[in-house]
Amino acid sequence: MSNEKIFAIGKDLKEGKYVIIDDIPCRIMSIDKSKPGKHGAAKMRITAIGVFDGQKKNLLIPSDGDVEVPIIDRATAQIISVNGPTVQLMDTTTFETFDLTVPEELLSEVGPGKECELMVALGKRSIIRVLKQ
Repeated sequence: MSNEKIFAIGKDLKEGKYVIIDDIPCRIMSIDKSKPGKHGAAKMRITAIGVFDGQKKNLLIPSDGDVEVPIIDRATAQIISVNGPTVQLMDTTTFETFDLTVPEELLSEVGPGKECELMVALGKRSIIRVLKQ
């Protein structure tokens, strides 16, 4: 699993990319930039949504300041068993088994034997979609 993160300059961030706010990987939804003042650098207000919890987060930084950016990996896993909203999965590359909670919108698609795509960042996993077979 990836626990890695890197640093980037604030002005290099774009909408749709990822940033770490309060140790939570978030997808950037909007960026507002202010003009530089007489004695200071331009400020950036970043609005993002948490990848794993879906909560809205805000970050205010100078445009030349450092921000943490997560390294996000994608993986595939096979569903071994379904127990309500929780599924037991097996990673198709490492053959490691683990349990995850299925997002509400994917509950109707999960079933034993199906494969799903996972997002892995900062030691956490989340099901993105169930692959068609």
